[in-house]
Amino acid sequence: MERSVYETSAQMGAAAAAQAAEVIRTAIGEQGYANIILATGTSQVEMLRDLVGAAGIDFSKVAMFHLDEYLALGPDHPASFRKYLRERFVDKVGGLKAVHFVNGDAVDADQECKRLGAIIGEHPIDVALVGIGENGHLAFNDPPADFETDEPFIVVELDGRCRKQQLGEGWFETLEQVPQRAISMSIKQIMKSRVLIVTVPDKRKAEAVKNALEGQVVPKCPASILQRHDNCKVFLDKDAASLLS
Repeated sequence: MERSVYETSAQMGAAAAAQAAEVIRTAIGEQGYANIILATGTSQVEMLRDLVGAAGIDFSKVAMFHLDEYLALGPDHPASFRKYLRERFVDKVGGLKAVHFVNGDAVDADQECKRLGAIIGEHPIDVALVGIGENGHLAFNDPPADFETDEPFIVVELDGRCRKQQLGEGWFETLEQVPQRAISMSIKQIMKSRVLIVTVPDKRKAEAVKNALEGQVVPKCPASILQRHDNCKVFLDKDAASLLS
């Protein structure tokens, strides 16, 4: 695992985007396409802004997978991750090879997981761009996370700290509005990505960062599994890195 610390979140986002762009260009050059996973939330805003503007990427050769989505939330809800990715990435790059959104408002969530699992099973991921939650979650795999399931996408229950984070970041007006369940890419599926680029700003993430990068690899800190990935690059601002030894 490589870790880099930057003075500001803007510098962190620019560096993470530059690394992601390099991986994407290389994949396209070697195989003619790139398969990527994108996350959402405030931690990804600056990185996505710079990735959209990266030079030399033919986005018509890029297929995008979506990390997670709330259950029973429509695609145009202000907190929808599909809306977030449309506005910050999909609509801006235009003409992607494919976009595989998680339909959180699907009639049958288990069938939606199976649908997505079948697709991603045919598309090995070149790079996953993810964050770490305040509770140490990876995607919506809250503690204690399931490190064992082989299912690529699963239905999960969101814990209280996760739901409070979504409220605190301004995506909802009240805690009661935050959904209690979601569809999430599983830990094992995330770990199959050839490269992981992890972007984490803010003091409020410092404890989770310390546990994930320097603690034991345990389900109670889902992001600790990143220590076992062969090509994981972590980008932090100085606040998120403030508790690291």
